[in-house]
Amino acid sequence: MSLKDKLEKLTPYKWRIPKSYKPGMRVDGIIYADERLLQAAAEDQAMEQVANVAFLPGIQKASLAMPDIHWGYGFAIGGVAAIDSDTGVVSPGGVGFDISCGVRLLKTNMMHKDVKQHIEPLMHELGRNIPKGVGSRGHIKANHKDMEEMLSTGIKWAVRKGYGWKEDIEYTEERGTMPGADPSKVSKRAYERGFEQPGTLGAGNHFLELQEVVEIFNEDTARVFGLFKGQFVVMIHSGSRGLGHQVCTDFLRVMEQASHEHGIELPDRQLACAPINSQAGKDYLAAMAAAANYALINRHCLAHWTRQSFETVLKKSAESMGMELLYDISHNTAKFEEHLVDGQMKKLCVHRKGATRAFAAGHPDLPAAYQNVGQPVIIPGDMGRASYILVGDEQGELESFASTCHGAGRLMSRKKASKVMRGFEVKDDMAKKGIFVEAGSIKLLSEEASYAYKDVSNVVDVCHNAGLSKKVAKVRPLGVVKG
Repeated sequence: MSLKDKLEKLTPYKWRIPKSYKPGMRVDGIIYADERLLQAAAEDQAMEQVANVAFLPGIQKASLAMPDIHWGYGFAIGGVAAIDSDTGVVSPGGVGFDISCGVRLLKTNMMHKDVKQHIEPLMHELGRNIPKGVGSRGHIKANHKDMEEMLSTGIKWAVRKGYGWKEDIEYTEERGTMPGADPSKVSKRAYERGFEQPGTLGAGNHFLELQEVVEIFNEDTARVFGLFKGQFVVMIHSGSRGLGHQVCTDFLRVMEQASHEHGIELPDRQLACAPINSQAGKDYLAAMAAAANYALINRHCLAHWTRQSFETVLKKSAESMGMELLYDISHNTAKFEEHLVDGQMKKLCVHRKGATRAFAAGHPDLPAAYQNVGQPVIIPGDMGRASYILVGDEQGELESFASTCHGAGRLMSRKKASKVMRGFEVKDDMAKKGIFVEAGSIKLLSEEASYAYKDVSNVVDVCHNAGLSKKVAKVRPLGVVKG
């Protein structure tokens, strides 16, 4: 019997893979999806990966999959697993290669209609000022001492160096510094790859987008977030670049050996792991946190160049334009958090691979301004349609360890997508929709075209209806800077 035949429908937006599906599963698998998204997930091995993750020692409640689920390395992208911090394991496959890939949103106090005539010059200036593309090098040339401080302290280093605003610290996940980082656990090769890449966009699905808020779903929460209909905003999506990729690569080899040494039997070698309290586990978590700090600096500096670009074109200060940070949140992390399991609070290592943390109102880690409403959740779509701002929900804290989707989720591979249209055709198609594009590689645009992704509105509706997070606002793209 196939996995799809074994699925049990719990609600219109929730499906169970019973742990009886495979001998060795410690918990059930839970997939959040409607019929349409479930069908998309069934077209690759993503659901099988959800079942495989359920083998991990120490896993709590269930192996979870968000509605944007698709095949990945070890874990499906969109996979979530909360592991007991005392008895469980940590797996690099549950974090991914682009450690702390994430999104930040800059607000403005301007209406789109008032700056419409400046979109094209803004795009040209951003295209000139934002380093982008494969192997791109930034404006910052860090030495070894700089790198050690960056990996230890996150965006506090950048603020001290004059990049960005001190106020940004409060509105960044973990207040801009991932705890537990140890730069000495990061390899020489990872350092080498990171020296010239702070403040670079990179390639793939990373982007910087000028956007307009086109719909408000929750007026009260939007008011607290400082969002309003017609508002001009900027969304930035990037990660830890070559440094994070190298950290993951380095530790996959370490974890494969550790799995054997500790007698951990797994259905997929890509799930290689080590006990959290082993030396290998501690070393990985320390290096991962260092890479996460690098990613936070990367997005923080991209926001700095963005503010400078606005000042150059619009001849106003960023402060007078209200270019404040709504929030910065990561997607690919393993973090220690406390969650309710069987009526008791437990310290867990929550792996989120292509999933977003979504704390509800009252959580102590939230900025004071958001304590009464919950954490902003920033969900990028594809470059031709929409993106969303949601908010964490109490039901999601109980259901999914405060986790929700991270984007639209790929529908087809990059290779397949590139055969549908050529890059210049995608650019022309976007121009017809009134969307300006500045690309490091026109050829690679076809890999990121809208048709390569699921409909983010469908994904977000499932999260909203399942109670994982709640819709606050919808934005549409006006201009896109791509690698």
